[in-house]
Amino acid sequence: MTTVITQIQTKNPTELFSRFFKQKKLHDPILTDMHSHILPALDDGAKNMDESINLIKGFIDLGYKKLIATPHIMQDYYPNTVQAIREKKNSVEEEIKRRSLPVLIEVAAEYYLDEYLLETIHNGDELLLLSNKYILFEMSFMNESPFVKEFIFKMKSRGITPILAHVERYTYYMDKLNAVEEIIERGALIQMNINSISGLYSRPVKKFAEKLIDAKFIHLLGSDCHNILHLKALKECRKKKYYEKAVHLPLLNNSL
Repeated sequence: MTTVITQIQTKNPTELFSRFFKQKKLHDPILTDMHSHILPALDDGAKNMDESINLIKGFIDLGYKKLIATPHIMQDYYPNTVQAIREKKNSVEEEIKRRSLPVLIEVAAEYYLDEYLLETIHNGDELLLLSNKYILFEMSFMNESPFVKEFIFKMKSRGITPILAHVERYTYYMDKLNAVEEIIERGALIQMNINSISGLYSRPVKKFAEKLIDAKFIHLLGSDCHNILHLKALKECRKKKYYEKAVHLPLLNNSL
């Protein structure tokens, strides 16, 4: 017995701890959320200033330091303008300062890819970009946009990198992982909704999200937060195995 005790005592305590216990990550590595609908009364996200502030407080509690709000710009449903979005951002920023909340707020937009967006680009109108070099865009969940290749080319030729939002939710890609790879090869980046990992949207979305993570096709994780239920789900999602796998990819969030 003395011999056994002596052997244990002579070992490095850190090595023993590592052998018998799994060390837990103390802090979430994602400090910047780059896709949310937290500005009030612009789209299907926060309805008013109180709801905006409550969502922002929830993000702070989760450890986020910067929130990039991305209201929809969709001509038929949410015809938001650059000026209107910036005015809302300024109002929220004033309220954040008044309450001394420790978070930075920036704005971009989630553009719906259609003829109106292509016309906006053709006219040289100002675009709301992330970090002045990325454009977040989405498509129909049921049908791929016929403009996607043209759009990526036009953006790349202007020195802007497209980010395809919540790719895991597009039904036409779910059995075509190679189609997502082609989009990446054309120069676009891929953003995934964190809550897709938990199955919030559907089981097929969850399964496809896992495939995308395994393939290492994800460049950015976003909350796509619209309401308090999304925020609560975001917290629960951190317990999932595939969340751990996702946050260990070479994500670009914290560079924004």
